Amino acid sequence: MASELPLPLLALLFLVILPPLCSSWRPADDDDASVSRSVFPMDGDVAWVVQVSDLHISAYSPERSADLELLGTALRAIRPHLLLVTGDITDAKNQQRTTSRQDEYEWVTYKKTIDAIVGRGGIDKSRIFDIRGNHDMYGVPYRGGKLDFFSTFSVNSQLKRLSTITSILLQGDRSYQFLGIDDTMSVGIRFPANLFGHPTDKRIEAVNSELQYLTNHSNAPVTKVVFGHFPMSFTASSEKGQRYESVFTRQSISAYLCGHLHAKVSKQLWRYHEMRTTEGHKSSFWEWELGDWKDSRLMRILAIDGGAVSFIDHTLNQALQTSILITYPTDSRSMNMLESEKWSMRNDINVLVFSHQVIRSVSARVFDSYSGFKVVEEIPLQLVFSSSADRPLFHAKWNAENYRSPSPTRYWLQVFVLDSHGVKISSEQRPFSVEGKMAIPTRSWLSYLVFEVQWEDMYRVLMWSNMAFTILLLFTPKILYHFVSRSSSYQRWVMSVLTSPIQQRKSYLWLVWFLMEGTRSKPFWSCLVIYVLWLIEMPWFWGRATSEDGEIAQMYLSGWSMPFHDGGLTGNKLSNPDVLVITLPFLYLVVIPVIVLIYGLFAEKAIVCSRRSRRVEYSAGSANTLAESARLLPDAPRALLMKFSGKMVSMVIQFWGSWTRRALLLACSITAAIHLKLCSKLMSAYGMVPVALSPPLTWMPLLLLGAAAYCTKLHGD
Repeated sequence: MASELPLPLLALLFLVILPPLCSSWRPADDDDASVSRSVFPMDGDVAWVVQVSDLHISAYSPERSADLELLGTALRAIRPHLLLVTGDITDAKNQQRTTSRQDEYEWVTYKKTIDAIVGRGGIDKSRIFDIRGNHDMYGVPYRGGKLDFFSTFSVNSQLKRLSTITSILLQGDRSYQFLGIDDTMSVGIRFPANLFGHPTDKRIEAVNSELQYLTNHSNAPVTKVVFGHFPMSFTASSEKGQRYESVFTRQSISAYLCGHLHAKVSKQLWRYHEMRTTEGHKSSFWEWELGDWKDSRLMRILAIDGGAVSFIDHTLNQALQTSILITYPTDSRSMNMLESEKWSMRNDINVLVFSHQVIRSVSARVFDSYSGFKVVEEIPLQLVFSSSADRPLFHAKWNAENYRSPSPTRYWLQVFVLDSHGVKISSEQRPFSVEGKMAIPTRSWLSYLVFEVQWEDMYRVLMWSNMAFTILLLFTPKILYHFVSRSSSYQRWVMSVLTSPIQQRKSYLWLVWFLMEGTRSKPFWSCLVIYVLWLIEMPWFWGRATSEDGEIAQMYLSGWSMPFHDGGLTGNKLSNPDVLVITLPFLYLVVIPVIVLIYGLFAEKAIVCSRRSRRVEYSAGSANTLAESARLLPDAPRALLMKFSGKMVSMVIQFWGSWTRRALLLACSITAAIHLKLCSKLMSAYGMVPVALSPPLTWMPLLLLGAAAYCTKLHGD
């Protein structure tokens, strides 16, 4: 017995001292942390920009680019200071959406579409800023290479703004800074393992310096807005564990704009970040995700009014008619900043009205929700005249003291507009607080899970908890069996567990016996231990991680290992935690079920053997009893009774054993089907032959299940 444990103990010791690979394998350092800067004049202290995200221009869905004509028409009415395109410009997938590849035709279509928008919308091309999304880096071995079409066809590339940080300054009575960040991977792993933003320490430090620079060198107050493609929940930490949230709060940005998640999750993914700085001060910022253009045709108009940031989203299924954006007071549910020491009450209402028609009148109504939403006050607004004809700003004075309230949702504001055609348009009612109080609404569990859970940390929890459970599943019953099997009472205990009546059986005793019985086969148990160790430390499979004709790379539990390449590949481990979409389904839906099913097959074999031995004893005893009872019967009925009783006992035992095994084999077939489906997806994404020739991923689960099913087959089954 003592010779059974060296391999398990060595394996357990190896796992204990194994360093957490997730934290040590990081993306390669990106030297491009430079900043491109642009400055534009601004009339007054109200500015507004338009944001679109996730265009996913596709060669197989031409309507997405065609419908962007609606955006061009809308821009003619809105006349924004900037147009921000926050990533995923092209779709970069094949028609079946099973694999990714960069398509030059899609990028040419994007360039032509932008040119058409410039002509139709009347916006200066220099005021359009686009950044990469993960789709724009699918299969790009390195930036600036022949497959990096963003570097050729994007607006930023045409205007020589290819830095990963883009700083835009709108200068007027106040200064408004928009900072764009490109956090896509330096080496573009193909779909599906390319899901997260990957900032570097250099880039985070550069962002911090750029945000701090204006604060130190500007005489006018500065309002800062940052935009990128990835939400904070889908942005990994840097090599040293730094994150943007601490930088944003320390630099007092107002909002972070992003995309990536699409409106299928939710059209209102808003998050309020609040942290304490190193000086002990409380600071905060809003994170506002914008749904996709791809399916939802969403567009956002965001305005900054004297430092107060507000926005409104539109679905452009048809041409924009009239848009009403209340820039002050802001919506207390999603736009206020609760900073009482900095808050100053303003006695005005400002509204931007965007329309192709001439606006005749604008008025605002205040409603009191405590009085059944009765109108408290109606205020006419007047157009603010300026040297620029592109300022559709309407303004009115009021006494803000009248609307002080401990509740941020007591008073509601609605604006009504009448155009030259006699058409009346009204904005949505929305609550406001003149004191800057907030009423953040509760979010659905799905919104919370997707947008507020930090998925980098969640991946570590899910992965290592799975590994810990798997190790316990392998070693605990083996060690327990090693000690209890020495006792002569073990077999009696097993028989008592198996033969006790159903109503007296204790489930935990059955579970203990089931687990120990599953580990009795030393060859199978050793194979499972070696297999799990391989999955933790060794590569899972080999595939073309970047382009379809790129070099073969290895995928580990902690990311991809890229080969050295003259074009700039680094040889470092990449794509963590992006591989979660591959590893987690495999670990939870394949590896653990394979171990449990192998245990079940061996346990079922032990039960059937035990019941067969009992059947022999029972048959012998029953034969004597039947013989005594049958003496009173004639010869023919006596023989019939003996034959019938023997068959009934045999049928009951065989029925139980047969159907249990069939259920286990059915579960094995389902697990194998799930496994083959996962493998087929990987073959489509990274190449059929490399994945098919990767035994740890493709063949081992099937071999283990097949061998266990064969070895537990009893004669007569």
